[in-house]
Amino acid sequence: MLRVKNLSITFAGQDSAAVNYISFEVGRGEILGVVGESGSGKSITCFSLLKLLDKHTTTISGEALYTNAEGKTLDLLKLSEKQLEHIRGKQIGFVFQEPMSSLNPAYTCGWQVAEGIKKHLGKKNTESKAATIKLFEEVQLPDPERMWQSYPHQLSGGQRQRVMIAMALSSNPQLLIADEPTTALDVTVQKTVVDLLLKLVKDRNMSLIFISHDLNLVNHLAQKVLVMKAGEIIERGEMKSVFNNPQNPYTINLINCRPSKNYHSNRLPILGEAVIPKTIIYNTQNEILLEAKSLYKTYKLPSKKLFAKSQEFRAVNDVSFTIYKGQTLCVVGESGSGKSTLGRMLLGLIKPSSGEILYNNTDLAKLNDKQYRNYRRHIQMVFQDPYSSLNPKHKIGDIIGEPFEIYQDKSIKTKDKVAYLLDKVGLPTDFANRYPHQLSGGQRQRVCIARALALNPQFIVCDESVAALDVSVQARVLNLLKDLQDELGLSYLFITHDLSVARFMGHQTLVLQKGQIEDYGKTEDIFNNPKSPYTDKLLQSIV
Repeated sequence: MLRVKNLSITFAGQDSAAVNYISFEVGRGEILGVVGESGSGKSITCFSLLKLLDKHTTTISGEALYTNAEGKTLDLLKLSEKQLEHIRGKQIGFVFQEPMSSLNPAYTCGWQVAEGIKKHLGKKNTESKAATIKLFEEVQLPDPERMWQSYPHQLSGGQRQRVMIAMALSSNPQLLIADEPTTALDVTVQKTVVDLLLKLVKDRNMSLIFISHDLNLVNHLAQKVLVMKAGEIIERGEMKSVFNNPQNPYTINLINCRPSKNYHSNRLPILGEAVIPKTIIYNTQNEILLEAKSLYKTYKLPSKKLFAKSQEFRAVNDVSFTIYKGQTLCVVGESGSGKSTLGRMLLGLIKPSSGEILYNNTDLAKLNDKQYRNYRRHIQMVFQDPYSSLNPKHKIGDIIGEPFEIYQDKSIKTKDKVAYLLDKVGLPTDFANRYPHQLSGGQRQRVCIARALALNPQFIVCDESVAALDVSVQARVLNLLKDLQDELGLSYLFITHDLSVARFMGHQTLVLQKGQIEDYGKTEDIFNNPKSPYTDKLLQSIV
């Protein structure tokens, strides 16, 4: 169906090519996995096929021969914009990585999916709505009728990604290109999406290019694989052969640096670095740092009918737990389970409807914003998306040094402290003069960690802070967080949908479903002997 020959991509102002004369093929009904870290060229390779790169700053050479359903072969790179309109979406679908920036915030999710159905399939309004709701059911969105009239900001990250997948499938394309479509999804949803894609490929005789940084995930999906590094294909072949007997050290690293769901390890291997055996010091005294008692958070929902009584949605329902000094509590659950709401309540960003948050014997839930300010320097947060949580107009040094200015700590020389913090998180000190867009995703996340450490906190909430990172970068950040915990005695509330990460990081694990506790206890006990069927389902869903 697709034969790419000697594809080369060069950006203006760069001496070397971003993609360097690569060739590959995709057969009809075949799944091809494309694996590599950020910057390896895997996404721009697929963007170039549909001319989604800026033509003014990009030079593309080579051939991309696409054979359509009528058996006609076209060179995608030589087609005009008007000719490509009949191929994009209708014959070749695309699932983008970041759904929030891909969906229009001004229109409902249902309208946006139905728009493509009306344009490419010629359906009327009623037919397109019925087809959209059916697609929402197919990608397992809860309450499809409500999703039809919901705006992107009203959905969780996982739900938005499922809307994007439904949109890409809406016109029954022959070839689907999925760019990291499961990166931010829960393990159960990830497995559902992978199973769904497999079923669609089989039922529709559709071809699939699946881009991912996770070779373990691709192993469960693809028949063939390309491993890319620095714009070149360094290993290729049948998926099982490459996964079971990798020849390149880079490929071996991609397999090994992901946390294991089967056993606990103290450190993750990283390519080019010696494995440093570290003994994690568990706090034997069990000194309590923070204790949550019967936390509730209830939101009022808009009335569906005029004068009807408004309904309530309980995001967190009677949740209690204890966090000990120098230890990590992992909070695990699917999108919408209340994980992030719980973390934000501990930080004072959201007020609980009822319950207690005892931090060093002070109930944070009863403090007003002015009173809570005194505790913010002791409790910090690392957000999920490092790009949107850093001000693009400020230099890295100013971002990390901002807490000192806010708290007017004149005893600290900001420039020296910034250099110390950059070194602490493994970044060169000259990064202080760079802007966020000049850093990779992993480097930006390290900056977020450095900013969180600025005021010597005791407790840090990490909200899906490695979810969108490549597995090798993820390994570096997780190792860093553990090293900092050992060195500084930090306590973490680590929010994640990845149970493998929870097993690596957590001393204790709390499993949430629809705002309620399903399982809670020592991490190893939960993995070896889950009490709840829901926890067992999460464990079985890890691919």
